[in-house]
Formats: sequence, C-alpha cells, structure tokens
Amino acid sequence: MKKIIAVTGCPTGIAHTFMAEEALKTAAKKLNLEIKIETNGASGVENEITPDDLNDIYGVIIAADKDVNAERFNGLPVIEVPVKEAIHHPVELINKVVSGQLSLRQGISTVPAAEKKKYEQESFGRQIYKHLMSGVSNMLPFVVAGGILIAISFLWGIYSADPNSPQYNAIAATLMQVGQQAFSIMVPVFTAYIAWSISGRAGMVAGFVGGLLANATGAGFLGGIIAGFAAGYFMLLVRRLLDGLPRQYEGLKSIFIMPLIGVLVIGVLMVLLGKPVAAINNGMMGWLSSLQQANPILLGIVVGAMCSFDFGGPVNKAAYVTGTLLLGQGNFFFMAGVSAACITPPLVIALATTFFPKGFSEEERAAGMVNYILGCTHITEGAIPFAAKDPLRVIPMMMIASSISAVLSYSLHIEVPAPHGGFLILPLVSKPLTWVLCILAGSACGAVMLGSWRLWNSRKQPTAALQAGGQNATL
Repeated sequence: MKKIIAVTGCPTGIAHTFMAEEALKTAAKKLNLEIKIETNGASGVENEITPDDLNDIYGVIIAADKDVNAERFNGLPVIEVPVKEAIHHPVELINKVVSGQLSLRQGISTVPAAEKKKYEQESFGRQIYKHLMSGVSNMLPFVVAGGILIAISFLWGIYSADPNSPQYNAIAATLMQVGQQAFSIMVPVFTAYIAWSISGRAGMVAGFVGGLLANATGAGFLGGIIAGFAAGYFMLLVRRLLDGLPRQYEGLKSIFIMPLIGVLVIGVLMVLLGKPVAAINNGMMGWLSSLQQANPILLGIVVGAMCSFDFGGPVNKAAYVTGTLLLGQGNFFFMAGVSAACITPPLVIALATTFFPKGFSEEERAAGMVNYILGCTHITEGAIPFAAKDPLRVIPMMMIASSISAVLSYSLHIEVPAPHGGFLILPLVSKPLTWVLCILAGSACGAVMLGSWRLWNSRKQPTAALQAGGQNATL
C-alpha cells in the first residue's frame, strides 16, 4: 500500500514540530491513508525516515522552518512548506501529494514557466529564513540554560558573585561563572549554525570564528547575522572552486585549505566591519533602552504585538532575542515585557474556554485546560490551533492582550533576569505578584474579547441554520 512521507521541524523543536505531526496524522487518518512522520524536535530526530521508507510512496511533505536534511529526498515528489502550513492546512497538503501535483526535488519542475521566476524568488527567501531559524534553534538552549543560571545566582543578592561584596557567596559565584560562559557563546553558536545550515562543517568553522569576533568587537547579534551568512555562502563558493581537485586531495581540502581560507577571510571581514556594526547595534539597543524609560506604553505595544503576531515565529523571536541580548548587558526590564507578552496568548485561551464554555466545543475546552500549563511555562505556541481557525479576528485580540501585559510590566518597572521559564522563575522576579497581575490583566482582557466573540458566533450560527431550514420548508 502506498504511503505518504512527512518531516516536521520548527526552530525551537518544542511545539510547532509536534503540532504539525499531530495535524498530519489526524488528516491522513480521516482520508484513510498511511503516513510516516519524522520529527526534528529539541531532543533530536524521532521516527527517522529510512531508505526503505522511500519505496512505493505518493510523495514527501517537508513542513519545517529549519534544516532537516532535505537533500535525501532529491529526485522524489516533494512539497516544502513552513511548519505552520501543516498545522493549518494538513488535508490540502496531503491531497496535493496524493493527486500527483508535486514536482521532483532538484528534478524537472512542474511549475509553469510564467510562475517559475516567482517560485525561485520565494524559494530563495524561504531558504534565508530557514538558515536564520537554524541559528536561532541551536542558540536557544545556551540562552535559556545560561540565563537561568545567572538569574538563580541573584537569589543570594545582586552582588553575590562579587568577591569584594558583603553579599558574596561561593555557590552564587559558581552559578554566575557557569551561566556567563554559556551565555557568552550565544552569538558564536548562532552564527556557526547559520553557516552550517548553508554549507556544512566548513561554513560552521568560519561562522564560529566570525561569531567570536562579532562578540569581541561589540557587533553582537547583528554582526553574527552578517558573519553567519557571509561564512556560509563564501564557503559554498570556495567548495565549488575546489571541486576540480583530485580525490586524493579531499582530506587536505576539507581539513586544511577550506578552514584556513574561511577563517582568514571571514575573520578579516569581521575585524573590518566590527566597529561600524557595533555602532549600529549599540545605537539600536540604546534606543530601545531609552524608549523603555521615555515611552513604556509605545514600547509595550510594539513588543506585545510582535510576540503575538506569529506565536513563536520569526517576529516573536526577534523580540525575544532582543530581550536576551539586553539581559546580557544587565537590562532586566526589557525581558519582563517580552515574557509577559509571550505568556499571555495561551492564558487568554485557557481563561476564555473556562469562563465562556458555551462558545467552545468539548475538544476546545480540553485543549484550553492544557493552555494553563503552556502559558505558565512560557510556551506561546499553545494558542496556535485557536488562532488558526480564525486568524483575522483572533490574532488582533491576542496582540491587544499581550500589549496590555507588556505595557503594564514596563510601566511598573518590573525586572525579570531570566530569559525563559514563565512562572517557574517567579522567585527571581523583582515584583513577582505585580508581574503575575499584569499578565492576568492582559489575559483577562483577551479572554473577554475572545469569549464574547465565540459566544456571539455560536448563537448566530444556529439562528442562521434555523432561518435556512424555514426557507427550505417554504420552498
């Protein structure tokens, strides 16, 4: 019996990956089709696709926002989409595969000539996004582990890691040292994995050195992006230029020539660009910090809207990464608003399904209970299934709710020294009860909006059905 092959993967490997898997499984079951799904999650590859699995298949669905080794499917019918597409439209994807509408990967394209240029442009932009998300995905564990260890060290006092302070504590100093080391390689790891996603190990070496120099020159995250893409694409060029070397020089090429050229060129590039990029980076961070004091309402609206725009996607990640970078500079205020905005959407769902039960199905109410846990642990993605059903209405509601939470957090000058953890890090928050109340205020506003809309909509549908029935009876 023919089957469908699918691969899912998101930048963090926590929520979207497995939500896409579940959506595809459910859709395949409804269509009475066999499907095997490989997940590329935070803990690694599970249910891995083997060469034997690629026999007698309809085609392959790659729903991923990071590199999932798609080259192994070259020559097969493949459709490559963002992971959210599998969550929102699994039936449509499966129908495309079964109906034979797919082109062969790196084979003869079935895209009409008039659309080919547009397709290629979209494909390039999609690749840029995937490379960037590969860097973010591999960077996040370092950020979370290092940031939380630093934050825990503050339990003994803000200056507990300073040997010259009366607050000094050996345990706190050790936690601070370990956390700072993990946190300090955030940019090099980010840069290295962008380059690795583009050109493999050769790019990774040059990218890591470029990231270290971005740190050393103060170019930071912006410099890391430049170094990562420069290293990746430059090493692709070098590899092609060296393709003519005899096979017996393969070891010399991969271990000596390519790393040497890559490190030299990218290293010199970052030394030259370091100071100008650092000036831009510092100016941007300074503007955000000043906005925090001068106009916390505007900052809260911007951060809240970003965090709830795509629920863990690139816009959300831009706000989150900015917060983590400011944490590294000792700014604990910015992350308070970011975390509050990220926690709010799943709590909106949880509260709405609890206090407006008649507006939701039994299945939605069960999912709503799970969102209490997801929200309290800073997992924004729990809101995606609800937003996907009515994005034009639900997403603006979430953005308003998150903005309220962020504005209140900034206005009340709350400090959050850890980059993740939700309510698990409350002992580290400067005003824990106030912060929780800020988040609940925004969540409650969102829940009232969403719950009222769903109630009105559920009452409207039976009325419309009744009127339609009356008209049919008259006819």
